[in-house]
Amino acid sequence: MTHSLVLVVPGRLEARTGGSLYNRHMADALRRLGWSVTVRELDGDLPRPDAAALEEAARAFSSLPSGATVMVDGMALSAMPDIVERESARLHIVALVHLPIAAAVALAPDMAARFKAGERRALLASRLVVITGAAAVPLLAEYGLPDQHVVVVEPGTHPASLARGSGESTPHLLCVATLNPGKGHEVLLRALASIDPGAAWRLTCAGSLTRHPAIAARVRALARELALEDRVSFVGDLDAEALDHCYGTVDLFVLATLQETYGMAVAEALAHGLPVVSTSTGAIPALVGDDAGLIVAPGDVSALAGALAGVIADSDLRARLAAGARRVRDQLPTWNHAAARMAAALEGLATHG
Repeated sequence: MTHSLVLVVPGRLEARTGGSLYNRHMADALRRLGWSVTVRELDGDLPRPDAAALEEAARAFSSLPSGATVMVDGMALSAMPDIVERESARLHIVALVHLPIAAAVALAPDMAARFKAGERRALLASRLVVITGAAAVPLLAEYGLPDQHVVVVEPGTHPASLARGSGESTPHLLCVATLNPGKGHEVLLRALASIDPGAAWRLTCAGSLTRHPAIAARVRALARELALEDRVSFVGDLDAEALDHCYGTVDLFVLATLQETYGMAVAEALAHGLPVVSTSTGAIPALVGDDAGLIVAPGDVSALAGALAGVIADSDLRARLAAGARRVRDQLPTWNHAAARMAAALEGLATHG
């Protein structure tokens, strides 16, 4: 029996954001399981659509055949509660929540309240809510969703080549994250600036500089202010091949993120056998475990500086953490495992409603 799914996403599926990567890899893995997956891309500044974007979304939903199973990325779903409520009577709508929109870092209270109201309506109208990280479960507690209405399907990880390191005496650090309010680039730069000035290191930051241009400009200005321009490179979005090369030629992965529901970039670093310095948010502590890296509280510049100073200065510590990362990489769940869990949730919806 062939199962069919329509996946509705905001913008281009090929975008290099954590949510888009999850959507793309999940669609591919479901197809490997024999599912027919059709992708519908919605234009507009979601989750802040204008009238034209909402009209286009309404046409996209109305064109779908009655009885179709339609999984809608939360970035789009939360912006169109009227459409979701109207179409839920004839479509099996599944909400895919990477992070509740209203819980985003640095969101103004009035905007958060508006997003929360629309998001709650859309989620309650959905037949199933799939959350991509267990850390999002308490964030949805105030929405009043029935327990049986929610399932957690965490990301998988692709097998990756083992990092060979920089081969240099100066440790090369890598951060992979869009420059946005939640990824902690300013915390990372301040932590690096506060360690021993004689410590040798260099940092490459891979991630979009254009999705949040004001944040990107502020981070780059801070690098200049802290006199780190010669040691920190901002290389922007990288394609899969270039990013794989980065992972393969560095010595340490760093992510000062303030908020995650999972931590896909950390999992990807571990898949390359890289030691990690990151924060205790999302699934990152569970991914890293006791011997693949060092974990500090989000936003704690002093604690992050101490962790970085130790790993940068002590090659034996880096080697021990790298050995731990290589053990972890063999235990990471694959995208096939994640797709099997997703398929079971969708099949249960079809069987039990």
